[in-house]
Amino acid sequence: MKYQIKHVTTYQYNEKVSLSQNHARLTPQTNQYQRCLSHQLEIMPNADYLVYFQDYFNNQVSVFEVPTMHEQMVVTASSEVEILPLPQTLADPQVTWEQTRDQLQQPVNLASLQAAEFCLPTFATQPNAELRNYAFQSFVPGRSIVAGCEDLMARIFNEFTFDPEFSTTNTPVSEVFEHKRGVCQDFAHLALSCLRSLGLAARYVSGYIETLPPPGQEKLEGADATHAWIALYVPDWGWLDFDPTNNLQPTEQHVTLAIGRDFWDVTPLKGIMFGGGSHQLQVAVDMKRVVD
Repeated sequence: MKYQIKHVTTYQYNEKVSLSQNHARLTPQTNQYQRCLSHQLEIMPNADYLVYFQDYFNNQVSVFEVPTMHEQMVVTASSEVEILPLPQTLADPQVTWEQTRDQLQQPVNLASLQAAEFCLPTFATQPNAELRNYAFQSFVPGRSIVAGCEDLMARIFNEFTFDPEFSTTNTPVSEVFEHKRGVCQDFAHLALSCLRSLGLAARYVSGYIETLPPPGQEKLEGADATHAWIALYVPDWGWLDFDPTNNLQPTEQHVTLAIGRDFWDVTPLKGIMFGGGSHQLQVAVDMKRVVD
């Protein structure tokens, strides 16, 4: 499956900005199951420089500066991505979560050593006794790590309400858990907090998800969305993706942009500006399937 993706971010300021310096993580990854075939970043007003580097998590970061006085900045990322077929057997169903936890506590190979840092809590994924007890309901003794995670994702999906008006990027996961409401970012942070509270390794994934219109209706421009989900470390397999917002394992309708410990490692666009006052932000994503 191939997609052409257009991601447009518009900042509208109520006062003029004299200088804007930014980091963008808008280049889709090339990994075992995905290839970024092309990528282009357009910035208006024009940036006086645009350079790239790989961050600690091997995400491509675009760094640019806009020195022109402006009241609006538009960043357009255009990419073509190919999603490769997943293997029929995704992971060994016999590996228990306790075996995984023990291996991460005493890594015996490079893969588990590198995964171990994703067991640690972060500012956005602070575990507590309530979250740990909630996780234990899915991860009963002797249960396979994959089955436990599947059960946890299903419970989050069924017990929590998707509510875009409830939270912001700074809402603590404890409030999301208390009110049983949030958006994909919140549900990813909730799942990470639960898994890490048990000593398991899981990482935050940012990307896109294709949305399909109802039968007989036209697909609207910009109707697709930025999205967030998680990846769980499974010994002798690697990282296995789970989407708690939709209660599924991502396949061909998910495109990965970046991975990190939480949202703050993979923010699609962030920076500093001089002037500007308050601003309005608008994001539009369009994913079109490419027919060979």
